[in-house]
Amino acid sequence: MAISVLTAFWAVSLLFVITPGADWAYAISAGMRGRWVMPAVMGMLSGHFLATLIVAAGVGSLLAGHPLALTLLTVAGCVYLLWLGGNLLLSPAVPEAGQAGVQESGPRWAFKGFCVSGLNPKVFLLFLALLPQFTDPTSNWPMPVQILLLGAVHLCSSLVIYTLVGYGAKAVLSTRPQAARLVGRVSGMAMISVALGLIYGQLN
Repeated sequence: MAISVLTAFWAVSLLFVITPGADWAYAISAGMRGRWVMPAVMGMLSGHFLATLIVAAGVGSLLAGHPLALTLLTVAGCVYLLWLGGNLLLSPAVPEAGQAGVQESGPRWAFKGFCVSGLNPKVFLLFLALLPQFTDPTSNWPMPVQILLLGAVHLCSSLVIYTLVGYGAKAVLSTRPQAARLVGRVSGMAMISVALGLIYGQLN
């Protein structure tokens, strides 16, 4: 693939990644919990990677042609985002509680991160619409390999931005419990807004 194509895709991918949404809200939540930023980020990246694999395998086109399958995916994602957002809204994380969660663990945060991105149909539909546009049918590289390479570029951008967001939240809010509580509630509202927006899109 041409470097110019990869660069163009990276620019578009970066615009997507730097736009605050459910992923940002989850990274901020992990940052305020102290040491769970990397598990949370890796979980979210695994969800993006799954979407890349689905599109590369051609399953994405198959699912896109079946509205019921996409509707079920949307409902599952919305329910999960509403649950996470509601928890953040009602019980926002504060720095003092960052080390205390008895039931918290790296795998648990990673799994929740995977669900945040893996059950988000916006991620899947974006990849389905975006990745093939930057492939070259005349290239010697097979189409699935090209899509996987583009997905890897996106994952690198996501890793950098989400990590900065998570650790940035930890650094800025670690001594500001009131601000942390406010940001937690705003993050919860962001997740709920994303879920409601997806539901509205399905109804219209």
